[in-house]
Amino acid sequence: MKIHFYKYQGAGNDFILVDNRENIVDHHNPKLIERLCDRRFGIGGDGAMFLQNKEGFDFEMVYYNADGQPSSMCGNGGRCIVAFAKFLGVIDAETEFLAVDGPHIAKISAEGDWVSLQMIDVNELNTDLDAYVLNTGSPHYVKLVDGLESRDVFHEGKAIRNNATYREKGINVNFVEPMDKGYFVRTFERGVEDETFACGTGVTAVALAMASHNQQTGHIDTPIKVLGGNLNIRFNYDGKAFTDIFLEGPAMQVFDGVVEI
Repeated sequence: MKIHFYKYQGAGNDFILVDNRENIVDHHNPKLIERLCDRRFGIGGDGAMFLQNKEGFDFEMVYYNADGQPSSMCGNGGRCIVAFAKFLGVIDAETEFLAVDGPHIAKISAEGDWVSLQMIDVNELNTDLDAYVLNTGSPHYVKLVDGLESRDVFHEGKAIRNNATYREKGINVNFVEPMDKGYFVRTFERGVEDETFACGTGVTAVALAMASHNQQTGHIDTPIKVLGGNLNIRFNYDGKAFTDIFLEGPAMQVFDGVVEI
């Protein structure tokens, strides 16, 4: 069977997208997803997404990690599927869609390359020694460091993700360093089991954790630099809860093609 796929990237976080509104593809197959995401023997991607019909919503986002397993929320994936939905004519400038962590609203620019995606509210922020731990749709570990550009993110992140505390369920590990404006972030992602060029829920977690760390409140805008480009997170924080959280950044179609499955 041949299927038409599209490749999208959001700040270097890359995904395989398939229009599955007619339920042509049975995607409950970890080996298939893993093969498609393989960068040597498949299309290559940090994950795979299927855009599907869902009553009461513009569409449903079904997301799998590169290891073939169903994933928690992917922020950059969410932005890319919004751009994909606009390309398909499913939406215009605004949308409400369903993801694994619930409904999301989003806006996309007239040019179709900049997406502002509302994330879930966050009411709990914990610590693990000198790191912050929180869930922004996916679980994240946030650690302030120096010399991030030359840091061994793969091995340090892998060690934390697989330690006794997080081994069973896994966690995404974000290393963060302050910049003149905002922060520089590098992330080791569970499911991909490697460093990625960007992580949407990760940079969101960083922005929230740093607001708490710096005792900032009110409406906050936080520019974030990642290996794949620049993102922005804006939100409200009253000292206890984070609300009206938006992840903003580019989402672009790279190429499309046909693959045999």
